[in-house]
Amino acid sequence: QGQLVESGGGLVQPGGSLRLSCAASGSAFSRNAMAWYRQAQGKQRERVAVISESSTTTDYADSVKGRFTISRDNAKNTVYLQMNSLKPEDTAVYYCNSVFRYGSSWLARESWGQGTQVTVSS
Repeated sequence: QGQLVESGGGLVQPGGSLRLSCAASGSAFSRNAMAWYRQAQGKQRERVAVISESSTTTDYADSVKGRFTISRDNAKNTVYLQMNSLKPEDTAVYYCNSVFRYGSSWLARESWGQGTQVTVSS
């Protein structure tokens, strides 16, 4: 089992930007697709972005399309989430994970880390 450590969250005003990082170790990163998830208080965890191992394909939730960009640096075992034009509804704890396709779904491979808090408030 690999290890995932998220960082880069914080408090930002609406319209602002943040760049999240996810440092992976072990089997959590290499040859795997990676994804960012978020969970707001009282809400279900939702997947917001996915990137393939070679960065050839990406996918985004409708709520973040055009505002968020997922990327990865395989040499550094790190995946990023650039978040622009942030809205209050983006407030959540953000998590990363290694994922694989099973049928029509993406499934998380690793246990969940602590995540990083993103708060968007005026």
